[in-house]
Amino acid sequence: MPRLRSRLVLPVVAAVATTVVLAGCSTSSAGEGEGDGTLRVVATTTQMGDVVREIVGDDAQVTQLLQPGQSAHSYDPTPEALTALANADVLVVNGAGLEGWLDDTIEASGFDGELVDASADVHLHEGEEHEHGDEHAEDEHSEEGHAEEDHDGHDHGGTDPHVWSDPQQVVHMAETIGTALAGADPADADAIEAGTADYVAQLEALDAWVHGSIDQVPEDQRLLVTNHDTFSYLAEATGITIVGSVMPSFDDNAEPSAADIDALVAAIRESGVRAVFSETSIDPQIAETIASEADVQVYSGEDALYADSLGAAGTPGATYVGSVIHNVTLIVESWGVEPLPLPDSLA
Repeated sequence: MPRLRSRLVLPVVAAVATTVVLAGCSTSSAGEGEGDGTLRVVATTTQMGDVVREIVGDDAQVTQLLQPGQSAHSYDPTPEALTALANADVLVVNGAGLEGWLDDTIEASGFDGELVDASADVHLHEGEEHEHGDEHAEDEHSEEGHAEEDHDGHDHGGTDPHVWSDPQQVVHMAETIGTALAGADPADADAIEAGTADYVAQLEALDAWVHGSIDQVPEDQRLLVTNHDTFSYLAEATGITIVGSVMPSFDDNAEPSAADIDALVAAIRESGVRAVFSETSIDPQIAETIASEADVQVYSGEDALYADSLGAAGTPGATYVGSVIHNVTLIVESWGVEPLPLPDSLA
């Protein structure tokens, strides 16, 4: 069962009267929907915003705090964001320690609605952050070891918050969100439950395509180097070995040292990794330098991976499903094979 809880926090210190810019297809101004029975939902990240919109369709007003290309690890809420949160009935968060700015933002806004932790039913990766060349975690299907996220500061405490890299984990997140939103909006509960079921079916088809595409490659050749430590959940689920990351950290604000860079170049040469992947929300310069020193291909620009953020409207990564298709296609192609054809439900 999802953890759904209410929070009572301090009132807003200063009134803010501005227009709120909402993300995605469910858009309106902050005050619109008040008093007419429309459920008002705020989602923190681009991934959570997309999942919520897929579930509720037009049955709720959805505000997304983070915009495409913004880092989920460090976020300073705008006055518009605080106004939207103050008016919200439900706040959907990724959880797992990703939103280190969350408590301060809730307190500043005066939000007193329902908080939904989307990662509540997800098996989280705990322990120390990966070093270059570490193997991916085991116990793929274990549901134990879930720890409450710590929203104070930007330290993840050894918990990897990038749950969405594995579509099967997003199935659990969507079910948690759908159950909570249906409970918060009884008048539209049937439609929300149907929307959840439809989206979960799409995610299951995506997960099957991901596994089928990656399974074409021998497991000892499934080697990956990315900009920062973002894909451990995908790696665990599909037998990928994370050889290393440009920033050996869960946080995309980390700075690699000269020793880190030298170690990663050596690991790439020793392992036989064919490519280094940059990410769309991170400057690719260091990744490009490392790839050049290791004499391997670099994927950057339009070929960068969507990791901490989805893409802007019109890009391949504008939706969560689209971002996974883009990422897995490029990763599999870097190993010298073509991904499987997309099923009709994803094409």
